[in-house]
Amino acid sequence: MSTLDQATLLARVERVRDRIAAAGGDPDRVVLLAVTKGFGPEVARAAAEAGLVDLGENYAQELVAKAPVLAEAGHAVRWHAIGRLQRNKVRALAPIVHLWQTVDRVELGAEIARRAPGARVLAQVNVSDEPQKGGCDPAEAPRLVGELGELGLDVQGLMTVGRTGDPRAAAEGFARLRRLADDLDLPVRSMGMSGDLDVAVAEGATMVRVGAALFGPRPGVPERPRAPR
Repeated sequence: MSTLDQATLLARVERVRDRIAAAGGDPDRVVLLAVTKGFGPEVARAAAEAGLVDLGENYAQELVAKAPVLAEAGHAVRWHAIGRLQRNKVRALAPIVHLWQTVDRVELGAEIARRAPGARVLAQVNVSDEPQKGGCDPAEAPRLVGELGELGLDVQGLMTVGRTGDPRAAAEGFARLRRLADDLDLPVRSMGMSGDLDVAVAEGATMVRVGAALFGPRPGVPERPRAPR
């Protein structure tokens, strides 16, 4: 990222928004969540300076390190926790996180409710049937959503990670998440990343989580293939 100037970043933001539009989404309504996982605070700051106000982090230690840098620079961003969470990390994140996206069990929700009463959350659902991915079983989602609400949390929607491989293979899972969110009357559907956001938006994503398409691949991490246009 140190070699990526602001003009390049702005052009990449525009390309992502063009992809959202081409997939049938409204770039002004589909939230573009910039994922700065694996990059330093300067990348998060560049994202904020490019007008991206929603930033996502997978790791608690990175979020805790980057948030004060942006706050001191005067950037009023909204931080999203998007990685697998351990309950012992919630206390440090509670004053920072705007939206907890990976709540996949009641015990985690209870800890969030204890540390941040009324917090905004998404229930993570595993619609790909891949055991390495987080999320509750789709059949358990209604119960999880109900119990999170009983804890006083503001359950805004559902989140999922698409099936690994050909991005088109993720379409069925994304459609399943959309139907489930509709059945539960939840407006937010966080699904789709750099490689499969086109498919996700076509299936009804209201938020996409984008890292590589904005900042380039993290060192040592190959880019996932994009869905054919």
